[in-house]
Formats: sequence, structure tokens, C-alpha cells
Amino acid sequence: MSSPGGTQHGPRFAVVGNPENRRVRLFTAAVRAARLPGPRIVAWRDVLRDGGAEFGADETVRLDSPGEDAEVDRALRGVGVPTRVEGGARWYGRFTAAVRSLRGGVRLDDPDELAVLFDKRRCHRLLDRAGVPVPASPTSGGAVPVRGWEDVRALMGGHGMARVFVKPAHGSSASGVLAVERAGPGRIRATTSVELSPDGLLHNSLRLRRYTDEREIAAIVDTLAPDGLHVERWLPKASLHARTADLRVVVVAGRATHAVVRTSRSPLTNLHLGGARGDLAAAVEAAGDRWARALEICERAAACFPRTLCVGVDLLPAVGWRRFAVGEVNAFGDLLPGLTGLPGSGAEGQDTYGAQVAASIGDGPLRTRQHHRSRNTYEAA
Repeated sequence: MSSPGGTQHGPRFAVVGNPENRRVRLFTAAVRAARLPGPRIVAWRDVLRDGGAEFGADETVRLDSPGEDAEVDRALRGVGVPTRVEGGARWYGRFTAAVRSLRGGVRLDDPDELAVLFDKRRCHRLLDRAGVPVPASPTSGGAVPVRGWEDVRALMGGHGMARVFVKPAHGSSASGVLAVERAGPGRIRATTSVELSPDGLLHNSLRLRRYTDEREIAAIVDTLAPDGLHVERWLPKASLHARTADLRVVVVAGRATHAVVRTSRSPLTNLHLGGARGDLAAAVEAAGDRWARALEICERAAACFPRTLCVGVDLLPAVGWRRFAVGEVNAFGDLLPGLTGLPGSGAEGQDTYGAQVAASIGDGPLRTRQHHRSRNTYEAA
């Protein structure tokens, strides 16, 4: 078993992550910039191999993404090729079990809340019940099973949805997501990063493709369905400089501290899929007096997870920037290198990691908004 290091004076951080990952490096830099000892790094590969890890009562423990490591990915998904899309249900079960195998320490990420954050169906229902605006979804909560393409088609017809997003319930980084729309009588098209190989396997190609053959779309959905699927209405989004736009808003200790505009010529705005950072000042100007409402919605979404210090909220602005809905809440949505805090956020001049360190140690304006550990309604999500 992994065990805590020796005693040292002052606040002590520990990070469970992939040691070579830039996320861990950026958080370590933020801790050292606060003139604190560098965090103890506990590798996910060791947690999975040893069946857990142990932390001292004085250690503040941050969990970071287990992604971008082939060995860890194999252990979690049981798929030998990293580009394969399948294995989400296995990943979810093994990851949540690994999180629960961690013992001791002061945790910045709550195991029960992480289990909801990594199930889009449960997360959608929790947000909806809390009055957070979200796209309509017939699969909210997971009561309606999606066994394949025929179920997706039936849900679209039964709920009057001509355009939907079909998302792996436990996916991230838009892997396996399809933007599906009726393209005319009897015609369907889908935009996705999934590459359907001749042998029927699915690969995440990091390049968007458009499928117009319904048989191919059905093959993709049917292959993804055993891992669980979430279907939600595809809302028409606002534009910025003739490109589709949405926002990633980071909420730390209850306050919206950082925001980035993501723009694209496709329905998927993820930066690693060809999206680009947009002009935040232009977005704020377009929203006008509704900008404060946009940030408040993100804070309400984060408040559904009171024992998790930081989340990244994907905020969908409607056409004209008049209304907003929450597309997703991401447990590891803080990787925005070089981005400093919003004016008036209490995190001015800090990146997302610096803001989390400050909130964790009660240093600076964010200390009055530190996350609390009272129970919430996520158990019923």
C-alpha cells in the first residue's frame, strides 16, 4: 500500500494523478508558488496496483484526471488500444472503486459526488431537480434504457427532438459523442470524432467526421450502447464572429473564477477537436447584463456538489446570448493553461490551480467562499 511521507511543518498537499501529466505539474507549480512544500504525488497506477492508498490526517488530498496514460487507461477500461472508444462502463466501475480505496486525508473531491459527475444521466437529473437550466433529456436519471440506435430514433420521435446529442454516459472530452440531426425526410446525419473501422471497432480519431449513412450511425450507437448512453436535446447555440460558441466556466469554492469561450464551425466546440478559444470580452459584451446571470447559473450547478472544491461547467448560451443552460459539469475541467481569474472573482492574477490552492489554505478573497461539507441531495440522483 502507498503510505504518507514523513511529518513536515505547514500545510501539506498530496495529489493522486499521473506523475508525468501536465495537470500534476501545473498544480505542483501552484503549490510551490504559494511558498509551500511541493505536494506528495501518488500515481494512479500504484493505487490501482496496490488496491488503494493512505494519507495522513494533515494532508490535503487532490484527485486529478487518470487520463493520458496508456497503462492506467488499460487498467481502467480493459481495452488494449488507447484510441478505442468502448469500455466506459468498466472505466466507471473501476475508477469509482479506486477513488473509494483512498483512505484518510482532507479530501478536495468527494467520492459520492465524483460518482455522479461521471454519470451524465445522474448528473443531469441532479441539476434539473436543483432548478439549474439543462437541455431536455428523456434519459435523465437513467430510468430509460438506450439499447441501441432504434431506441435513439424512438426517443427522438417520441419527444419531438429533431436534433440530439448522444453521449456515452461515462465519457469525457467528447469521446464517443454524436451530434445527430434529421437532414430531411428519412435522412439522418451525425457529426462525431468516432472513426468506424472496417472491422466494426470504434476509435477516437481526434478529427471530426460526418456520417450520412444511417447504417453506419446505427453501428456506432449500437456498439456504444452497452456502456450506457445519455440523450439530450441539441440546443441552438449562440455565435461569436460567425462561429458556434459556448463557455467553460471554472468554479472554485463556490465562485466562478475563470471562463473561456470555445468556438467552432461544428457542433462540438472542444478545443482538442479543432475548436478555438474565442474572445471572452466579446462574449461578455454580447451577453450584456445577462453575464452575471450566466455566472450565477454556473455557481448554482457547482453548488450541487458542495464537497468538491473545483468543477468545470460547460455553459451553453442560446442564440442571441439571452438564455443559458448547463451542458455538463466536469470533475477535471480546470485544465486551462495561462488563463487568469475573472475581474471581481477573487482569483485575479491566478490560474485555475493557484485559485484552488488559495481556497484550500484559506488565503485571499476566496477563503470566504470555501466549499463546505454539508450533505446534499446527490444520493438520490
